Amino acid sequence: MFQSNFLEFFSRVHWTVPLIIFVPIIAVFLYLGVVHFGLSAGRMLLYFLLGIVIWTFTEYALHRFVFHYHARSERGRKFFWTFHGVHHDYPSDPLRLVMVPSVSLPLATAFYFLFVWIMGYALAAPFMAGFLLGYLFYDITHYAVHHFPIKGRVFGTLRELHMRHHFQDPENGFGVSSPLWDIVFRTELARTAKQQSEAK
Repeated sequence: MFQSNFLEFFSRVHWTVPLIIFVPIIAVFLYLGVVHFGLSAGRMLLYFLLGIVIWTFTEYALHRFVFHYHARSERGRKFFWTFHGVHHDYPSDPLRLVMVPSVSLPLATAFYFLFVWIMGYALAAPFMAGFLLGYLFYDITHYAVHHFPIKGRVFGTLRELHMRHHFQDPENGFGVSSPLWDIVFRTELARTAKQQSEAK
């Protein structure tokens, strides 16, 4: 993708790297919430789950409004192609399926300080742990739907929806780990002929 080997190296990442980076960070936030800030189990659970839910919305918004942004200038189109369009052109490249740390770490840092500003350090700890767990679920699910023959009601459906986003309708179906916000904002993928016949 890049003429520079240095830039090429930092544009590709193995799917295990986000786990190696963020699982310990999640553990630290959970530790801070319980030990340092002394939050109750109920508050920890509430804000942890809320963080997961907010991640699903963040995932949807980033995918729809940032990754699929239609820039007017040639430079803008090239930037957004490099950011996400390359994945649509080469969807089977196993090293371009999870977010590179040079993007995910600064984004996570920015979100953390946003959450601290909104809710304070104590509540931001379990919230951020849930938010990051949601992110990891998204990243690993994204890798899995491209490279594992996953089946079943939940993951099989996620795989089908994401493949249809890639190969049938890239302007709809932005949720990868959850179709919730596509339903809310009416960007669901149109039903297939099989689904239509089964609904009758």
